[in-house]
Amino acid sequence: MRRLRQVAKLHDISVPIRAGMHVYDGNPGFRLELVSSIAAGASANVSRLDLGVHNGTHVDAPAHFIAGGPATESLDIETLIGPAYVADATAVSGDLDAEALGLVQFPSDVTRILYKTSNSGLWSRDKFSRDFVRLTGSGARFLIERGVRLVGIDYLSIGDAEAHQELLAARVIALEGLDLREVDPGKYELICLPLRLDGSDGAPARAILRSA
Repeated sequence: MRRLRQVAKLHDISVPIRAGMHVYDGNPGFRLELVSSIAAGASANVSRLDLGVHNGTHVDAPAHFIAGGPATESLDIETLIGPAYVADATAVSGDLDAEALGLVQFPSDVTRILYKTSNSGLWSRDKFSRDFVRLTGSGARFLIERGVRLVGIDYLSIGDAEAHQELLAARVIALEGLDLREVDPGKYELICLPLRLDGSDGAPARAILRSA
């Protein structure tokens, strides 16, 4: 009997770039403006996009929290593509410090880890909320010591200032603004392609998980 080939399932874990999207306090907002219109007699529609580099799903470069640090063109593409693990941290009600992370199971060989937390429920709110689960400095050091090269989370910031500084100084890529509401914990392949923005402290990205 001929075996049926399994078709990989794709999960788009990026949030939509649109009017009314959640924007971190103080960050630039979103604007899409039609500057040339077929309806007005032009031969083609042409739009202008105004968007903060830390809006929506995005990656951080060391320059985001380290003065004179490397910008987004320095990020390792190979780190952004490959085996990843979605860890179930939905039971964590406070910060993701070393103690809390020690209770969240993930395989020892994982170098890309995405945390699914109670933050996922915040995407259904009308506005950005500061009441979200985040990494602390001790949590960041916990991951660095275990060889993690990329860490993602399901809201607009990976952690507090100390966590950012620890991760980015160690050249760990922070992937922020993920939508993991429809994704079960487990093993996947991550495909994350940020915009090629030279000299930037961050870059919007399209992030996909692929499962068998």
